[in-house]
Amino acid sequence: MERNIMMSMNDQMNHAEENILHTYNRFPVVFDHGDGCYLYDTEGKKYLDFAAGIAVNALGYHYPGYDEALKAQIDKLTHISNLYYNEPMSEAGEKLIKASGLCKAFFTNSGTEAIEGALKAARKYAYTKYGKEAQKYEIIAMNHSFHGRSMGALSVTGTEHYREPFEPLIGGVKFADFNNLDSVKAQITDKTCAIITEVVQGEGGIYPAQKEFLEGLRALCDEKDIILIFDEIQCGMGRTGYYFAWQAYGVKPDVMTCAKALGCGVPVGAFVLGEKAAAASLVPGDHGTTYGGNPFVCAAVSKVFDIFEKDSILNNVQKLTPYLEEKLDALVDKYPIVAARRGKGFMQGLVIREVTVGSIVTKALQNGLLVISAGSDVLRLVPPLVITKENIDEMIEKLEKSLA
Repeated sequence: MERNIMMSMNDQMNHAEENILHTYNRFPVVFDHGDGCYLYDTEGKKYLDFAAGIAVNALGYHYPGYDEALKAQIDKLTHISNLYYNEPMSEAGEKLIKASGLCKAFFTNSGTEAIEGALKAARKYAYTKYGKEAQKYEIIAMNHSFHGRSMGALSVTGTEHYREPFEPLIGGVKFADFNNLDSVKAQITDKTCAIITEVVQGEGGIYPAQKEFLEGLRALCDEKDIILIFDEIQCGMGRTGYYFAWQAYGVKPDVMTCAKALGCGVPVGAFVLGEKAAAASLVPGDHGTTYGGNPFVCAAVSKVFDIFEKDSILNNVQKLTPYLEEKLDALVDKYPIVAARRGKGFMQGLVIREVTVGSIVTKALQNGLLVISAGSDVLRLVPPLVITKENIDEMIEKLEKSLA
């Protein structure tokens, strides 16, 4: 411990590279602690955080009541396995069901795991209803989508360079174009059991779904008894001003996945089933998790929902979105390298041309602002949901320095 206190930031980074598998090209900073919407590195420099741990830290850092709920749970129980009941899981499940208007929840350790569970639920639904002979197992996913890096989630991720080194992946997956209903219809056969899409494509470049597209998917799935899966891992939990982005469209999925801001920093995800999927898919023995739904993470989830309700977190997003969009639109008008803005709520992207997104992210870091990329040419802003107007002004000031 003493050695770490004495190490320079550069030494700490080298120390990490010696011991940690190099699967990330990390930015040259070591963060030490956070406070509100700010992070501080080990040398004391302060950063305004408009990345939020990739849309995870919806409440920022040390939000009143959050830490206390976790500390209190540590003093009671952190893990017992799913062989037994625990109260925090029941409470978190009830609040998630209420927020989503769906039927049954299964807690996982990550968003990727939630995708795996959703895919299994869809295939099991078709198997239960139509039998093995029907061979109803095909899944339609979207081009430029991102659903995770495990083998099943990767199979439905619509970006070839992510998939190629790990093929063959799970079979029976077809890809269609996002926001193009005819493209989806062209992929449907008697073997189709599920359609999976993000409601706002995140890693693919911040593309919100069109209402007609989601309505069309819902009608197709109803007509052909196909399970409609919405991936709300990044765009859910208040990021667009609604608990879940699909709620703004009025189009309900059969299965939904969520994670990231669900626990605001602890490793937790969930897939949530509507009535149809819950009644005829996964049963004891079909799916499981050792850590999923443990009392510690569920105490966090439960507290997050309490805070969202008590402190009107969704209202803050709805109230400040027009101001944030207005300020970002002004950058499009002012800077030739900013080609366009797109997004919903506090999930915004600026399309960058002529220079690399990475160069702007690096400059912003130097200027004390955390922003990230999405796709090859989009600067992504996914701040904590508790930012103020003053935080937006400060972000614009620092971002302008980084664009100049």
